[in-house]
Amino acid sequence: MAVGLHAPRAEELIPVDGVELGWAEAGIRKPERKDLLIIRIAPGASVAGVFTQNRFCAAPVQVCREHLAANVEIRTLVVNTGNANAGTGAMGLAHARQTCEGVSDLMNCAAVQVLPFSTGVIMEPLPIDRLLSGLPKAAARLARDHWLPAAESIMTTDTIPKAASLRFDLAGAPTTITGIAKGAGMIRPDMATMLAFIATDAGVAPRIWRRVVGQVADASFNRITVDGDTSTNDSFVMIATGRAQSPSIQDETDPRLSPLVAELTGVAQRLAQAIVRDGEGATKFIEIVVQEARSAAEAAQVAYSIAHSPLVKTAFFASDPNLGRILAAVGKAGVADLNADQVQLWLGDVWVARDGARHPEYREEDGQRVMQAEEIRVRVALGRGRSQATVWTCDFSHQYVSINADYRS
Repeated sequence: MAVGLHAPRAEELIPVDGVELGWAEAGIRKPERKDLLIIRIAPGASVAGVFTQNRFCAAPVQVCREHLAANVEIRTLVVNTGNANAGTGAMGLAHARQTCEGVSDLMNCAAVQVLPFSTGVIMEPLPIDRLLSGLPKAAARLARDHWLPAAESIMTTDTIPKAASLRFDLAGAPTTITGIAKGAGMIRPDMATMLAFIATDAGVAPRIWRRVVGQVADASFNRITVDGDTSTNDSFVMIATGRAQSPSIQDETDPRLSPLVAELTGVAQRLAQAIVRDGEGATKFIEIVVQEARSAAEAAQVAYSIAHSPLVKTAFFASDPNLGRILAAVGKAGVADLNADQVQLWLGDVWVARDGARHPEYREEDGQRVMQAEEIRVRVALGRGRSQATVWTCDFSHQYVSINADYRS
């Protein structure tokens, strides 16, 4: 059961002018489940994306990068679940390109204007005939208000769909942001085993938008980890349709850019945290804050060392305040000149370690009280500088093993 997370309602998800979504049950891996999505984008939109850093990246990731590098106007996204089309060699690339061609015939655009995405089992051939057969049905369902079924159609081991939406005032112009994501396992930075798509009706020049998508990803999807594994298919795409009642942002000095990026980041963080809250077998949501580092990168390095530690994560599952495991994770993070005598550790409101050793007033029952909650905050001060970073993660339960042991059955 997702930690503190509830399924979105269709009426909560605000349509974005210039974006339509349609789905189908193509039977790609399992019959009678939503597993194919088309997102049609109106002309004139800016589209940018960031992708997995896994060198074994999937065929659709390779094709997406090619099409974005062609500097053409992207008009359609197509997503299938149930099969990752990764580790499939030349045949997988051919299938990804066939997918684009099949969509282009329906959407009246060039194949290079289509971005393909896949998620699911790795190293199995994509059932391309079933995918192509499902495209007309997905196209027939295209509508502005189909964000919820779109979120449902990209799920794999997710227990609930993930979507977020808001409407706000941007320099006097009503502006909308709506997004969907999927992911529950094989989650770590350099994106996660996730797909995420966020659209806004604000207008932003493509050269600026390409920078914005990376900035938003670094503050959200690149700050989560479930199990430390990086997927072959991670993709995050943002769309700016320019249909809001305000001029497009054409210069980075435009005062509207900063608040727009802040709102986009807020939506992305909600989706990223939803992925962690729905982590495979998760029972607890954990925020790790590392402060007083010499750089933000150093702070993140230490935070991830804590978040990736199986010993730390299983202790949280058991509500066992064996908190020396956290100090050990700080020590093995790779900060060569770290002075352990300057490190402070808090668990929630409890000061656990002072100057690198157990706080004289710390009581184990206080640590256990904090660890029994569904949402827990870990704070570490390194005593080295003024930088900080935050990472979101979850615990490891017996169910995580069961889910991944049974994934292909």
